[in-house]
Amino acid sequence: MSKPASSQSASRSKEKPTAKKDSVQKKDQTKDRSTDSTPVLLQPDDSQWYISRELSWLEFNRRVLHEAVDKRTPLLERLKFLAIFSSNLDEYFMVRVAATKQQIEANVYKRTPDGRTPSEQLEAIGQRLRPMIDQVHSYFQNVLRGELIANDIRLLNYEELSAEQTDYLDQYFKDQIFPVLTPLAVDPGHPFPYISNLSINLAVEIQDQASAESHFARVKVPKVLPRFVQLPTSLEGVQPCRWTGVPMEQIISHNIAALFPGMSVKDCYTFRITRNADLSVEEDEADDLMLAIEQELRKRRLGGSVVRMEIEKGMKGTMRATLLDQLSLSEKDVYDVEGLLGLTDLMSFMGLPISELKDVRWKPVTPAPWKLAAQQEGEDVFSLIKRRDRLVHHPYQAFSGTVQTFITQAATDPDVLAIKMTLYRTSGDSPIVNALIKAAENDKQVVALVELKARFDEENNINWARALERAGVHVVYGLIGLKTHTKVALVVRRETDVIRRYVHIGTGNYNPKTAKLYTDLGLLSCREDLGKDLTDLFNYLTGYSRQQSYKKLLIAPVDLRSRMTQFIQQETKHAKEGKRGHIIAKMNALVDADIITELYKASQAGVKIELIIRGICCLRPGIKGLSDNINVVSIIGRFLEHSRIFYFHNDDDELFYIGSADWMPRNLDRRVEALVPIEDPPLRSELAAILETCLQDNRQAWKMKSDGTYVQLQPQKGEAEVSTHSILMEKALSQS
Repeated sequence: MSKPASSQSASRSKEKPTAKKDSVQKKDQTKDRSTDSTPVLLQPDDSQWYISRELSWLEFNRRVLHEAVDKRTPLLERLKFLAIFSSNLDEYFMVRVAATKQQIEANVYKRTPDGRTPSEQLEAIGQRLRPMIDQVHSYFQNVLRGELIANDIRLLNYEELSAEQTDYLDQYFKDQIFPVLTPLAVDPGHPFPYISNLSINLAVEIQDQASAESHFARVKVPKVLPRFVQLPTSLEGVQPCRWTGVPMEQIISHNIAALFPGMSVKDCYTFRITRNADLSVEEDEADDLMLAIEQELRKRRLGGSVVRMEIEKGMKGTMRATLLDQLSLSEKDVYDVEGLLGLTDLMSFMGLPISELKDVRWKPVTPAPWKLAAQQEGEDVFSLIKRRDRLVHHPYQAFSGTVQTFITQAATDPDVLAIKMTLYRTSGDSPIVNALIKAAENDKQVVALVELKARFDEENNINWARALERAGVHVVYGLIGLKTHTKVALVVRRETDVIRRYVHIGTGNYNPKTAKLYTDLGLLSCREDLGKDLTDLFNYLTGYSRQQSYKKLLIAPVDLRSRMTQFIQQETKHAKEGKRGHIIAKMNALVDADIITELYKASQAGVKIELIIRGICCLRPGIKGLSDNINVVSIIGRFLEHSRIFYFHNDDDELFYIGSADWMPRNLDRRVEALVPIEDPPLRSELAAILETCLQDNRQAWKMKSDGTYVQLQPQKGEAEVSTHSILMEKALSQS
C-alpha cells in the first residue's frame, strides 16, 4: 500500500478546537508525559491509559452536534443533525445510562478499564453532558430559529401569533386536539398515572374554585397528531412563508382550561421522561426464544424504570418535587431545558420540499457491468461474479443494483438450489425478505438466520421471521448467548456438472434504506475456499457443529480475537527487527482493553498506526513513549461511516480484511462476526484508496487528542478541501 499522506495533512491543516475537556480530571493525567519520551511500563490494569467508553461516546455525539452548528452545513441538514444528536442521546440514556444505574442499584463496584466505578461514571456523564445540553437548546432557540425565519420557515411561539392566528388554532384545538386528550388527575382516588417513554407531557396545577384546594394533573401530548401544527397559507401574515406553525404542546397549554371546567389553572409546564428500554432475556432458560423476547417487548412497552427527566425551565418547586417523588428520581436525573423538549421531532422539517436548504441529493450509482447484469442483458450476476471478485461500496454504489440484484436473481434462477442468509436488521418493506419468500415458493432450499436480539429491531425481526416461516423458509435464531451480527449470504448453484457456491460478505445490514445512508463494503465472490467457509459457518449457526477453523474467514468468537492479536504482534515483531511496521484500521469503535494494550506495545516498537474510528475510542493517542506513533481520526458527515477495513503491512505481504466486527469485547467475544480477506490486487487498491482518502480528509475529519477530546481539521488558506464523502461520490459517478 502506498504511503498515506495523513501525517502531512494533519500537520498542515488548521485544527479548530470545538470540544471541551472533561471536568472530571484524574490526578494521573497524561499531560505530564507530553515531553517525556521514556517508554512506559505497561500494566494491564493501568487505568490512566484508557478513556471512558461512556465519555468517548459523548464526544462522538458532540461531533454530531457540530454538524448542526457548522455554517457550511445547509440549514435543514443542521436541523437534521440536531434531531440525530437528540435521538442518539435518548438511546444512550435508555441503554448505557440505564445499565450503569442498574449496576449502582445492584451494588456493583467493579471498575471499568479507565478506573471508574459505576457511580463515578454516572457522575462524569452528568458533568460532561449538562453544558452540552445547555449549548444545544441555546443554539436552537437563539440561532437556528432565527435562521429558519430568515429563510421563511417560521416555527413560532404561541405568544408571537396574531389574534387571527390564535383564533384559528383555538378552533383547531377544539376540533382536532381536544377529543384526543385525556387529563389524568392525581389524588387519593386517582394514583399517579403511567408516563410512557419519550412522551411529551404537561404537568398542570389546578385549583378547585369551590374549595380552593390545589391538585396535580397530567396531560399527554398525543403522538398520533403532528408535533408541529402548520397554519394555513392564508394566515401566514403580510409576507408569505414556506412554512408557519407552532408546537402542539403550546396549543394545548394555551387551551388547557378547557380540560378542567370549574377549576382555575395555576401553572402548566412541559416535561419528558426516558425509561430503561434494554431487554433482559435469559436465553438458556427460555424454551422458546421468540416467545421470551415478545414477553420482554411487552415489558418495554409498559416501560422500565425512569432514568432521565427533562423539564421546562422555570417549573415550580412543588410541581418538580411531585414528579421527582412519583417517578423515584433525584435531582441528578433532571435536565432543565430552555425551550422545546424532544428535539428529535425536528427531523420532520426534512420533509419540506426546499432543495436549496439541503445537501445536493445523492442517487447511488449502479456500476455499468452490474447495470447490464440487473437487466439480464448479456451476462447475469453469476457470470459477472464468476469472472472475478466484486467489491461494492454503499451508498456510492447502489445496494439495489448490486447486492439486492444478486439475491433477487438467485430467488428466481432455475439453477439455484439453495440460499442462506443472516438477517440482523432489515427494512419494513424488505425486498431481500420478499426475495427469500419467493425463493422458498420456487422450491429452493432457503435458510434465514434472523437475529431476534437486534436492539430496537426485535419486533420487526419477529414479524419477518413469522412471514418467512409461513412461506416455508427454514428460520433459525442463532446461538444461545451470542448475537449473530455477521452479514453473510451463500447461494448454491448447479452449473453444468459443477455445484458452485457464491458468497456475499459485508460490513453492513441487508437493509435497502440504511444502505443509502451508511457507508458499507461488501465482497461478492465464488471462490471455493470462501464458499466452503460459509457453508461451515452456516452449519455452525444452524446445527450442532463446533467448527474451530476456517480456511480464509476470521470468525468470532472462534479465532477473530486471536488472529487480530497475532497480526498486531507480527507488526510489532517486524518493527523490532528494523523492518517497516504499519497498521491502518477503520471501524466504528475501539473499546477492547487487550487490543488497545497490543496497539500500545506496537507503537512503542515503532509501528505506524493510523486509526479511522467514527465513534468510541478508548485508546489515548499521542502520548510520548507510549502511543506517539498512533494517530486517530473520526469522519463525520452526510453519511454514517459504518464500514470496517483492517490493513497490516506484514513485511510487504500486505493483508486487507473487511467485515462486520469492531474492536470491542462484544464483537470479539459475544457475537458471531466474520471478516474476509481481500486478495484480488484491484480490490486491494480500492481499499487502499478509501483509507488514504479518509486519512487525507480536512473537511469531515476530526483528530483525537490524548485527553479524549477532538479538534476538527480544516484546510489552510489556499489549500484544497478534501472531503471523503464528496470524493467518493465523484468517483462513483465517474465509474457508472
